Amino acid sequence: MKRTVLTVLAGVLLATQAWSQGQQAPQIEARKVDGTDNVYTFRNQNSQAMFIVTNDGVIATDPVGYGRPQGGAQYLAEIRKVTNQPIRYLVYSHHHFDHIAGGRAFKEAGARVVAHRRALERLKVLNDPNTVLPDETFDKSRTITLGGTQLELTYAGLNHSDSTLVMRLPKERIIFLVDLIPVGALPGRGLIDFYPLEAEQSIKQILAMDWDRLIPGHPGAPNNRLGTKKDAQEQLQFLQDVSAAVRAEAQQGRCWEPVEKELKLPKYASWPGYEANLIFALRRYCALWGRGT
Repeated sequence: MKRTVLTVLAGVLLATQAWSQGQQAPQIEARKVDGTDNVYTFRNQNSQAMFIVTNDGVIATDPVGYGRPQGGAQYLAEIRKVTNQPIRYLVYSHHHFDHIAGGRAFKEAGARVVAHRRALERLKVLNDPNTVLPDETFDKSRTITLGGTQLELTYAGLNHSDSTLVMRLPKERIIFLVDLIPVGALPGRGLIDFYPLEAEQSIKQILAMDWDRLIPGHPGAPNNRLGTKKDAQEQLQFLQDVSAAVRAEAQQGRCWEPVEKELKLPKYASWPGYEANLIFALRRYCALWGRGT
């Protein structure tokens, strides 16, 4: 009896610790995008991908299997609940592991892996055992046509990474874009290898494209929504505002500690992630305006 009670108490303690640390059960979900016939989002916890079902096969993006060895297989299983069509393509949004690790299940299912040229160069050097190397790369643009569906892949230059793709479905007027334009929230740790000035130009280029809705690589706030051009414009304005504020401070020799501890941007205080993530934006722009990097 004593042993049983201790076991129960231990279980309650572990559950309480998990709750207090904000841990949640894994969230796996595939959902058709409203207003489309064949476009779906796949969500694994806080990461999100897109897949398109056609009469000639499936185009999938981003296995989102980082830290989740079965992530790619779970993604494939969700696709199989929707269709038995063969998996023809797996497209990497960029080379960061938190979005593209875990693609082996897709490769074994016959998918051809497509990415930007720079992604292959990066991945060869990093040699991550959980990330399948691309079979096909390109430099500026590539259009995948399958079963009457066109998916346009465009490299918009340096921004969130040096290998980020904009994926556009012209018929549906939808783009899939990962991490460069968070929907309704402040960018966070993803700014660590961010190209600040070039990113502004990329966002302007993306705003000039023909689209209405944006599927982000992390569910949008609030309520896991998709993004709009208004969201893109607001993110561009945020980057421009933090850049100008930090530049003024850097010219007074206040990078890094004084800026990170004291500089606030109250205009964005209501955005999700403001308290936790502002420091990452300040740090990255201090590197730009305080060191020139």
